Amino acid sequence: MSDDSHEQNGHENVPSRQRRRFEGISSRAYEHPADRSALVALRKLSGFDTVFKALSGLLPERSLRLLFLSDSVRVSDAQFAHLNAMLRDACYILDLEKVPPMYVTQDPQPNAMCIGLDEPIIVVTTGLVELLDEEELRFVVGHELGHAFSGHAVYRTMLLWLMNLSGAVAWLPGGQLGIQALITALLEWFRKAELSSDRAGLLVGQDIEAAVRTQMKMAGGAHLHEMNALAFIDQAREYESGGDIRDSILKLLLTRDQTHPFPSVRSLELTRWVESGTYSQILGGEYPRRDGDAAASATDDAKAAADSYAESVKNSTDPLMAKIREFARDASGIGDRLGGAMYRRWGQRPNGEEPGGGTEDDPDRD
Repeated sequence: MSDDSHEQNGHENVPSRQRRRFEGISSRAYEHPADRSALVALRKLSGFDTVFKALSGLLPERSLRLLFLSDSVRVSDAQFAHLNAMLRDACYILDLEKVPPMYVTQDPQPNAMCIGLDEPIIVVTTGLVELLDEEELRFVVGHELGHAFSGHAVYRTMLLWLMNLSGAVAWLPGGQLGIQALITALLEWFRKAELSSDRAGLLVGQDIEAAVRTQMKMAGGAHLHEMNALAFIDQAREYESGGDIRDSILKLLLTRDQTHPFPSVRSLELTRWVESGTYSQILGGEYPRRDGDAAASATDDAKAAADSYAESVKNSTDPLMAKIREFARDASGIGDRLGGAMYRRWGQRPNGEEPGGGTEDDPDRD
């Protein structure tokens, strides 16, 4: 367990309660399989990050940093000290030496983000600070630190840039279509990256109730006494399974342009991760270390991502997914019936075998 007090980068930090520290933990410990597969593949591409960082000259990152310095409040020992303590404690728990800059910006809309190409910046709005209690804020700080730890900030900044660029290239033949296809793919990845960072937030806060409360407040505001966590998660189950094929198509259309999964769905996904036992294993010290990151296999992670999607289809209660499973079973049955018909008609199995398991070239055949 982490000590009641510790020092990091020369600053004493006193958490409100003891939490487990994960020495040498790799971001692979909490990354969603689809998120991790995309990240490993991107990192394996020679020069990929270099190319995108070269775009920083085209992106207003320098002006963005200057804007936050001039128009927001930088978190430190002297300003928003309680947020600074949370940030340093989060870095201590995830065993990160470098603490990213963090700013509070005046905005009544509750929000937080991690952006930047060269170095990630964490930004939280005053609306968020005023809405959440200490443990809920700790979850959000851990969530944004998870983005920084996994390297999401580079690709999220690229996504935001492409979304702004899409209108500018609309006049080019095929330009809008190509940009939109890339944006759609990045949006699908980023929704999974949000699930990854929710897990990072839980590892930092180690309080599943606070994590769910955060999503409840993001959905329904500060009236927590009027809400119920179990009922909120039941909403997500109803959202997943309710309605018919029309609702399934509408859900696809609703989520297509979203950067984040919906709050109730995020709560359900996080509780499922806890119920899977992975969270308990990590708390018990069973997790991948970052010294093994270099050996991470893009093929293995791609397979894990494919298995994750297959499992989600298998276990989904969505009407469209149920039809897909039904179609797959029917297709399999048709294949079996065709194979049987070939066997009866020509005395030959689909793989060319004769009855009894032999082939024409089998010397033991009668």
